[in-house]
Amino acid sequence: MPDDRAPAQRQRAVQTRNRRLVVLGVLAVLAFAGGVVAGAAGESRQMKAAKSFAAAWARADFARMHGLLSPAARRRTSLRRLTRAYRRAAVTATTARIATQPPRRVSDGVYDVPVSIATRIFGRVNGTIRLPIVTEGDRAGVDWSSTMVFPGLREDERLRRTTRLPTRGTLQARDGTVIAEGDDRATELDPGVASIKGEVGAAPPERARDLAAHGVPAGAQVGLSGLEREFDKSLIGTPGGTLRAGARILARSRPEKSAPVRTTVDLDVQASAVTALGDRFGGIAVLRPADGEVLALAGIAYSAPQPPGSVFKIITLAGALEAGVVRPSSRFPVETSTSLEGVELENANGEACGGTLRESFAESCNSVFAPIGAKLGARKLVATAERFGFNSTPSLVGAARSTIPPADDIGDSLAVGSSAIGQGEVLATPLEMATVAAAIGEHGRRRAPTLRKGASTGVTRATTASVARTVRGYMESVVQSGTGMGAKIDGARVAGKTGTAELRTTVPTDPPPDDPSQPIPEEDKTDTDAWFVSFAPASRPRVAVAVLLVGEGAGGESAAPAAKPVLEAALR
Repeated sequence: MPDDRAPAQRQRAVQTRNRRLVVLGVLAVLAFAGGVVAGAAGESRQMKAAKSFAAAWARADFARMHGLLSPAARRRTSLRRLTRAYRRAAVTATTARIATQPPRRVSDGVYDVPVSIATRIFGRVNGTIRLPIVTEGDRAGVDWSSTMVFPGLREDERLRRTTRLPTRGTLQARDGTVIAEGDDRATELDPGVASIKGEVGAAPPERARDLAAHGVPAGAQVGLSGLEREFDKSLIGTPGGTLRAGARILARSRPEKSAPVRTTVDLDVQASAVTALGDRFGGIAVLRPADGEVLALAGIAYSAPQPPGSVFKIITLAGALEAGVVRPSSRFPVETSTSLEGVELENANGEACGGTLRESFAESCNSVFAPIGAKLGARKLVATAERFGFNSTPSLVGAARSTIPPADDIGDSLAVGSSAIGQGEVLATPLEMATVAAAIGEHGRRRAPTLRKGASTGVTRATTASVARTVRGYMESVVQSGTGMGAKIDGARVAGKTGTAELRTTVPTDPPPDDPSQPIPEEDKTDTDAWFVSFAPASRPRVAVAVLLVGEGAGGESAAPAAKPVLEAALR
């Protein structure tokens, strides 16, 4: 139909139509762009959720992982359940480390996370975890299921394993002599000497989870005491087995026997310690001051702390000299007892002693050292003891802690004085007291004991070199002219300290036996633990020895003579 409008009118109509088309086009473009932006924002939130979940898994941050779940997933899966699922998978797989890579988008709301899991017995397991991501409003969350605890799992599959151990590793003495080998732990050593190897058996309940995490099957023979316990993880070797997802095999490995474990034990010194202890209840610990290597452990050398009695005066003397409470020139009255808080503290056997500080230490005067400890005060006494190793976690597996109560818990001057002479609630093992003696011999430097030959242990400062030198000189006097003369040996000057730890009374009912190296008859025993700690040669020590004989009277009468053959054996 012909357009009867005038040319001007037709031109205005065309312009109007074009403007409308432009507007519609712009609106269309804007709508498209908005959709793209919205889609990109949604995808960005999903990718961020996937990345965050993967990163949290790599660092075992289960609370963060649970927080990244979708609302529906959080409702059906508690934090406790999620944590238990991942931990159970880690124990089953013997997981050591998890590494995740940046997620890859598979499709809308689906991301794959490459995962590499280093296991203790199956090597490295690589795979992917598929993460469905749900977006609700402006938040994206993981729609979690149990298939996400380990790569390769499918619906209705559980991760499981079967494992077996290799033949248990060989234990060797420091010279390479076999202490125990094979699954039957055979040895040709004398039973007394071989006792240091300890026992094997089924794992106690408190160790079951840790052993399972290392691939040890339930009921397997593991180290329970002694060297078997100390080196259990090494002696177990590397278990082998099969890791499955349902019936499908994910990984497998063969068991590998460990290399022989070379210990620090000197069999001649160990034999000497066992003989010196005999059938008496107690313990003997022997170590090298320079490196902390343990040469021998007999009896309850590190397993049953006892009141240390006067051997603790080594620590009290060191603390008092450091604090300026006493000086080498100090003198004290000769007395049979002292009084603190109105309570009388006697010297052992009611003996009278005092004089110079050296003489008071050599004669082990309670009447001198209890007041010194009270003057030093609980805080400085405890701090000194802790520098020497008290209240610390022992460096040997299974060793008991040697303890002194916190300063605020000790109490009044009487309690502080009692602690200063190794009574009250102070408890120590022979191994700890051998370490104390070794620190004095090493100019105040303390090394943690070790049973692995060639192992390097850290050095800490227990006291100053100057104080250690003074205490060493006083310990020499104990053996040369004091209560420790029973430990004198030919060819080397011994530094030592005796201790008689009261349990109820220090007064014997009968005189000591004529031969102090012999056990005290039951009817003549006092209610005291006998102690002696020492090192030799005094100027450059090669060995430190601590002896504890429970219920065997005075340290100078029984413990010092017991230390003598051990010192001689270690110095040969």
